[in-house]
Amino acid sequence: MSEELGRVRQLWHLLEPVHAVLYYAPEAFEEAAALGYAVDERWPSYFAWRAAPLGAAGADRVAETFYSFSPRMVGAYVPAVWSVASPDAVLAARGRAVDRTYQALLGDGIAAPDTAEAAALLRRVAEAADTVDRPMAAANAALPWPDAPHLALWHAATVLREHRGDGHLAALAHAELDPVEALVSFAAIGAARPEVFASRGWDDEEWQAARERLEKRGLVAADGTATEAGRALRAEVERRTDEAAAGPWRVLTDVERERLVGLLGPLWVAAIGSGLLPSENTLGIGKV
Repeated sequence: MSEELGRVRQLWHLLEPVHAVLYYAPEAFEEAAALGYAVDERWPSYFAWRAAPLGAAGADRVAETFYSFSPRMVGAYVPAVWSVASPDAVLAARGRAVDRTYQALLGDGIAAPDTAEAAALLRRVAEAADTVDRPMAAANAALPWPDAPHLALWHAATVLREHRGDGHLAALAHAELDPVEALVSFAAIGAARPEVFASRGWDDEEWQAARERLEKRGLVAADGTATEAGRALRAEVERRTDEAAAGPWRVLTDVERERLVGLLGPLWVAAIGSGLLPSENTLGIGKV
């Protein structure tokens, strides 16, 4: 991996928890409940928070853009989430949820000069992102920029993680991995235990059928672990993903990227230290 792509991956590892804490924060569940969503599980609010920038999208559109979820699971929540609250109402509540979550995580640090500096650097990167053929990134990039630095920081992190995610889907398509095969092949290289990927809604029969398809391609062994070819293919997927994500980061100088890494460190520590995020995740953070 080149030094540039290594830095791009490092920044993704730093930014992902800064974005993803929304989906687990008690403040976010409180805002979701106020809208009328059930909060005994995280999925109603997850699909609402993440899909709202797309508008009142149907199940097919959400399954296509989220990719790794079983269409059956998506259909259990979408489009029903829009009968509870409109996308505009969800987006307004999402902003309140991020505000309250960051207030709880950062305390007085929310008004620190470092937070504003990180937000300004990230905004430059996010605004440099090419969102053509990147539906999730484009939808978030089209939203108004929040005035408060900590909200602008979360918004920029979200645009960039969705930009990376859109590029990752293109890399998976190039590798001819369908949604469940993508998860099976990822589990096969040890990104997370197969049980972790059960959250995506595929049943045992679908998982096994995908594993058998990958075994026929020589990508996984009979025990479900990746073969040398399977590891090589996943490495190629990750390389293509990093390359597709690298463009916007080039708007910063090397010194600015180094500075941003330092600025994001305390935010990452706050998010990880909150205990809200799962230690093992479907994105393979900390593993790939």
